[in-house]
Amino acid sequence: MTTSTTGAWDPTQYARFEAERSRPFFDLAGMVERRPDMRVVDLGCGTGTLTAWLHADLQAVETLGVDASEEMLAQCAAHEDGALRFVAADTVDFAATRGEQFDLVFSNAALQWVDGHERLIPLVAGLVARGGQLAVQMPTNDDHTSHEVARTLARSEPFATALQGWVRPDPVRPPEWYAKQLYRLGFAEQRVEMRVYGHVLPEPRSVIEWVKGSLLSAYRARLDAETYATFLAAYEERLLEALDDEWPFFYPFKRILLWARRES
Repeated sequence: MTTSTTGAWDPTQYARFEAERSRPFFDLAGMVERRPDMRVVDLGCGTGTLTAWLHADLQAVETLGVDASEEMLAQCAAHEDGALRFVAADTVDFAATRGEQFDLVFSNAALQWVDGHERLIPLVAGLVARGGQLAVQMPTNDDHTSHEVARTLARSEPFATALQGWVRPDPVRPPEWYAKQLYRLGFAEQRVEMRVYGHVLPEPRSVIEWVKGSLLSAYRARLDAETYATFLAAYEERLLEALDDEWPFFYPFKRILLWARRES
């Protein structure tokens, strides 16, 4: 079980669609039941901006943000105080070795970067204290043209050789799979939903800017600068040929949101 991408995040690029990317976070936060003196961990906290909002909104006694990206964590320092802290750690390593539990384990748009959810979900669930809550949001848009084009291109030359046959995997399972796993792990009280977020972008080319901040970062991490530039140019050409030429452009994006409470 490994993370699919590390060390290639560009916070500025990711933030180009900050409002659109933040909507699922606030929807997920709205599923959390407020309790006094909660101890919270945010897996994949990014720049810490939304983690700081969550900490304040919950009036948590302690919140710990976890992320493996040095680029993202560099922006977290501005949010730190005595009760809100951030640590550099891989999600899997943190969940496997932390040795403590939390009243809320929260993760927004992060676990889709980790392979092997049949092992990952029990590890993450193990961080939840008895009576505690788990709240997770994951994109599941891998069947959209924006993702299919990247896979097809990665399997073609010269990129297949440069990537040594690697194609970014999609480890996210169907919603009902997570419901079943949560039940088996002692989370009888749960809500698991798939939602389609409709993003109205200025033009089809805006989709490229969107995926440059997420999906394509995995390929950028594995290609040298020159090869990635060639990959990106080919991706742009193929994607724009495949997308409808509509201005503005409607970009539907599917996400799984799940909330569950461990039995006391």
